[in-house]
Order: sequence, then C-alpha cells, then structure tokens
Amino acid sequence: MQIYRLLTEDDTSAFCHKVSLALSKGWVLHGDPQYAFDQAKGVMRCAQAVTKEIEGEYHPDMKLGEQ
Repeated sequence: MQIYRLLTEDDTSAFCHKVSLALSKGWVLHGDPQYAFDQAKGVMRCAQAVTKEIEGEYHPDMKLGEQ
C-alpha cells in the first residue's frame, strides 16, 4: 500500500535535510515543492509531499515518519 506525508519547514537548510532524510529512507517525491510566506513568523515556509510503498494496511495511529 502507498502512504503519504507532507514535510514542512522554514525555508532553511533544515528543510532540505528533512526531505533528504525522507528520501534516504525510501520515500519518493510527489509533486513539486511549495512555498508560502508565513506572516506571523515573517519567514518563507516550504512544503514537499512524499509517498512510500509499504507492506501491510494503513491504520490512523501509525507513525508515518517511522515507516
């Protein structure tokens, strides 16, 4: 089955590291990254969707980042 995550972070190297870590664990990019200005914090925010094929069935209490 395929699972989905949306990774988000301020527009810093931390975002790139978060996405790179997910890729190293077998996640695959899904679509293009998105950017938006967070007016409350005064910073740009990034988002990247990723997906992964796993064995078994989905359940809402699974920790997606540990898959």
